Amino acid sequence: MNLELYDMIFKRKSFHKFPEEIGKISDGELKGIEDFFKTIEPLYPDIKVKMRIVPEKEVTGGRGAEYCLLLYSEKKDNYLQNIGYIGEQLDLYLVSKNIGTLWFGIGKPDSPTYEGLSHVIMIELAKVDESKFRKDMYKSKRKELDEIWIGEELPFANIVRFAPSACNSQPWIVENNGKTIDIYRYKAPGKRGIMPVNMVRYFNQIDIGIFLYFFDLCLAKEGLNFDRQLFVDDKDEERILFARYTR
Repeated sequence: MNLELYDMIFKRKSFHKFPEEIGKISDGELKGIEDFFKTIEPLYPDIKVKMRIVPEKEVTGGRGAEYCLLLYSEKKDNYLQNIGYIGEQLDLYLVSKNIGTLWFGIGKPDSPTYEGLSHVIMIELAKVDESKFRKDMYKSKRKELDEIWIGEELPFANIVRFAPSACNSQPWIVENNGKTIDIYRYKAPGKRGIMPVNMVRYFNQIDIGIFLYFFDLCLAKEGLNFDRQLFVDDKDEERILFARYTR
């Protein structure tokens, strides 16, 4: 677990609109992203994934970024959660380089496949001044802790709730019963923001992977050791168990 990324949790923000004057991401920084991608810890090492970085003009519906980072995967059980887990590591790494990011679900790449893998999602990238990043994470709009956490709180409970998610839906519930900690993907009835109804599950499965990386990174930061068990998320129900942590 790359603990150098932990502090970036507090700095990161989603740039839904990039500053009018953005800097340039250097060739060295692009190479650094590619090198970092090779070091990433996936949820599922057996799922093939690829990354491409292309100029934003090569995708549709951009938000004024310089580049788009495209993530591709083979389609296996929990491949979306795996991409979320991988992508959030990229997100925090990019923040450490003062590269602003936006998980961009509605953008369309120039090709739906790459080296035999399917496009999953993209992240928009632009070099921005460090002053544009978040100063106080706790001012961000998120659900109250008692809405997402059941049972005894771990020291970082109030940190993990700031994980990014599609339309800020925060589709997760953590339940600590003393013996195990269960993480559920939760779909609030009737609440989906601007997401098309047929895409809610798709994006929320990516979201739960993002959340799980926050959770694992915070566990490592606190020096807490748990055995993690993952479950196949293949149902369209209100609450689906995805991960169980046992001491």
